[in-house]
Amino acid sequence: MSARSAPSASRRWWALALIALAQFMVIMDTSIIGVALPRIQDDLGFSQENLSWVFNAYVVAFGGLLLLGGRLSDLFGARRLFSAGWVVLLAGSAVAGAAGNVEVELTGRALQGVGAALIAPAALTLLMMLFGSEPRELTKALSLYGAAAPAGGTAGVFLGGVITEYVSWPWVFYVNIPIAVLALAAAPALMPGGSGRARGSVDVVGALTSTAGLGAIVFAVVRAPEVGWDAGETWLVLAAGLALLGAFLGVQASRRAPLMPLSIFRAPNLGAANLAQLLLGGAWIPMWFFLNLYLQQVLGYSAFPSGAALVPMTVLIMLGMIVLAPRAIGRFGPKAVTVAGLLVLAAGMGWLSLVRSDGSYWVDVLPASLLAALGMSLAFIPSLGTAISAARPEEGGLASGIVNTSYQVGSALGLAAMTAIAASAGADQVGNLPALTDGFSAAFVGAGLVALVGAGLVAATLRTPRPERPVPAPVSGAEHEKSAGR
Repeated sequence: MSARSAPSASRRWWALALIALAQFMVIMDTSIIGVALPRIQDDLGFSQENLSWVFNAYVVAFGGLLLLGGRLSDLFGARRLFSAGWVVLLAGSAVAGAAGNVEVELTGRALQGVGAALIAPAALTLLMMLFGSEPRELTKALSLYGAAAPAGGTAGVFLGGVITEYVSWPWVFYVNIPIAVLALAAAPALMPGGSGRARGSVDVVGALTSTAGLGAIVFAVVRAPEVGWDAGETWLVLAAGLALLGAFLGVQASRRAPLMPLSIFRAPNLGAANLAQLLLGGAWIPMWFFLNLYLQQVLGYSAFPSGAALVPMTVLIMLGMIVLAPRAIGRFGPKAVTVAGLLVLAAGMGWLSLVRSDGSYWVDVLPASLLAALGMSLAFIPSLGTAISAARPEEGGLASGIVNTSYQVGSALGLAAMTAIAASAGADQVGNLPALTDGFSAAFVGAGLVALVGAGLVAATLRTPRPERPVPAPVSGAEHEKSAGR
């Protein structure tokens, strides 16, 4: 990054605010539609079976294209891809809001997912370009970035309820448009410019096989609760997805300019940190999903009070990521904090599994959810920082795409698996409060086991940084930034 293209020190934090806004929006778009779904179903004619695809179309496009988004960021420049992603997200939001039938609505949602897949890895790359050479500032920046995710999830619940109730459902999509315009106007002034830092061309075959493979796996996972895990269709699509990913790995090993150079996984801790993010997503998202259902279907909360009930948990996550996690990393190191966070998260899940059909928010939900939130805030920042900073600077976009993919795929797999577990334990018996509670309790136990396994695997595979590197988080990539004069 040249001095000419780099923002001044005072403007870097404004740039971070824009990057955090991007993370906020990407996550908010997964939650804001929840309350609006019944209205969308009535107006556009969705069947009960197909209604979930208003959510799934976004997830499939987002999860399937993240690797490509990361590679394009490296090739053409993170700021260009960041801006391009906002343009696509804006267009998708306009299409989804103006849709008059099922097909157009799903097209708009898929376009939103494409935009998010371009924005997310580019945003993390820009963050590393801005703060990678200052280890302490990098940890603080990653903390603020990470805190934007739970804020976006909660804001989506609130905004979705308010907009649907007092305006109209298309505005859950239209609300993205002014924010996208603001981001497009601010990016040139705030973000570091320059062309891509990697050489080569776009690996079209690799892009097609990886996107199709990831998309097929996510498609199979999110559709499995509807058609059944024992259905031939589920396993056929999963097998096709795995075969495509196998072909992708073969292509990457043989091409001179691959989409994902397999050598990137030689970087110490990259694989272990991505495993931590995958299992963290696989534990956290099911907990958040089923906690919402418990509040609404068992305790009888409506959508807006249910969102309000999650505010203490969200506030603690944000404070934990911004204040507690950086200090803990500085004192104990990223490995110890990641393992401790996953263990605390598992303990919170175990506590939540004790929910009762005649329970209360203050006894059954609040204390356990706060414990789980503390664990999430401790585990997320050090594993994310390790995954991003382990790669070389010219592969920062790819590393960002990989870690985003790990978390999103883990979330989809975890949610689908816990949905199956909950249904088998009684959660499909709507109106039967004891059966519902048993199902939700089983899902919390399953998610807690995922977090517990994650703690064990991270303890076994994540390397402790050398003592002579007195940094609060792994920043091997930052050393390359310094040597390059950035």
